[in-house]
Amino acid sequence: MEIERKYLIPQLPEDYRAHPCYQIEQGYLCTNPVVRIRRQDNDFYLTYKSKGLMVREEYNLPLTETAYYHLREKTDGRLITKKRYLIPLTDILTIELDLFEGDLAPLVLAEVEFPSEEEANDFQPPEWFGEDVTFSGQYHNSALAQV
Repeated sequence: MEIERKYLIPQLPEDYRAHPCYQIEQGYLCTNPVVRIRRQDNDFYLTYKSKGLMVREEYNLPLTETAYYHLREKTDGRLITKKRYLIPLTDILTIELDLFEGDLAPLVLAEVEFPSEEEANDFQPPEWFGEDVTFSGQYHNSALAQV
């Protein structure tokens, strides 16, 4: 189960580059339900996500590099590329700061995943977070992939 809140980021925090970073490329084989392939540095995944905004089912399966590139040719819409910075927030919460590249730049989103809906609902974001877009489907990556 994935429980997350998502925010637009109007201005990057000064120290974001001091944190671990992944280069991500992802495409969508289907958007209802969501079936996504992702390359994160040198790791490859196939992901299923159910319907939902803040709470939804999510299953990740490893792919080989060969399988990833085979499926990549079958994706619909735009191939999304982004840099993801992992910024610790608490002992259990991490901000996933996504800096989109290509024609989605300069879009910047932050996601925070939670162990429970209650914690997600009680969350007070850092001051540098902008608009809460958790309940706006237009900021799901599957929607952003549509051209």
